[in-house]
Amino acid sequence: MSADQTLAFDPDCHIFTGCGFPAPGLHTFMYEPIFTVGSFEFTKPMLLAILGSIVVVGFFWAAFNKPKLIPGKMQMVGEAGYDFVRRGIVYEIIGKKDGEKYVPLMVSLFFFVWMMNLWSIIPLAQFPVTSLIAFPAALALIVYVLWISLTFKKHGFVGGWKNIVGYDKSLGPILPLVVVLEFFSNLLIRPFTHAVRLFANMFAGHLLIVMFSLATWYLMNGLGFVYAGASFVMVIIMTAFELFIQAVQAYVFVLLACSYVQGALSEHH
Repeated sequence: MSADQTLAFDPDCHIFTGCGFPAPGLHTFMYEPIFTVGSFEFTKPMLLAILGSIVVVGFFWAAFNKPKLIPGKMQMVGEAGYDFVRRGIVYEIIGKKDGEKYVPLMVSLFFFVWMMNLWSIIPLAQFPVTSLIAFPAALALIVYVLWISLTFKKHGFVGGWKNIVGYDKSLGPILPLVVVLEFFSNLLIRPFTHAVRLFANMFAGHLLIVMFSLATWYLMNGLGFVYAGASFVMVIIMTAFELFIQAVQAYVFVLLACSYVQGALSEHH
């Protein structure tokens, strides 16, 4: 079953009609190509990612293209968003002196992730791009490469490895164990968990919304109307909750990115 069939299932499929509940699954996240350019296939999530990038860039361009001393509404919203990431995340984690140069990147990551999440509740789109692991993985890779490069740039080759593995002579006999654990934790587990944390939350949230949406239609038959109402209420509740989670996940993703940068710049791991 293709993703396009997920919600557009048989309209006559209801409870008490001998039709089983069309439970959502992995097929909910699989989309057939909409069009191809050469050998490159474009799917709905890819187009949403591109459109989301245009929306974010377009918004900040419109907000700051012609800045005024007394900001208009667009500039005021843009400044508030930019300042939230700069002061509320970057300065708090990295510090004002070292963190200023990383503000543009962190602002871009925050609003891009947030926009990719928001597609889940926007009519017609109704799909969080970050529920596909490839997108969070690519973003986590950017942070990972930045962290590695900053670590070796700041501490040199030997010092960089000491920073990564948490080398500290004061640990005594447990130092070898700490080195091994830190090595695997930082070089292998860290980028994995950074990506999966975002992916898993958006994947689960979207699956729940789809499940209750399908259940609402499926139960609209006979006595099932009573339960359909309850299911519809859950759709509303889950959508509102998802709106909150979308912002939180963007915040957490950037918060962790800043903590990694701070760790690379610090004298001690």
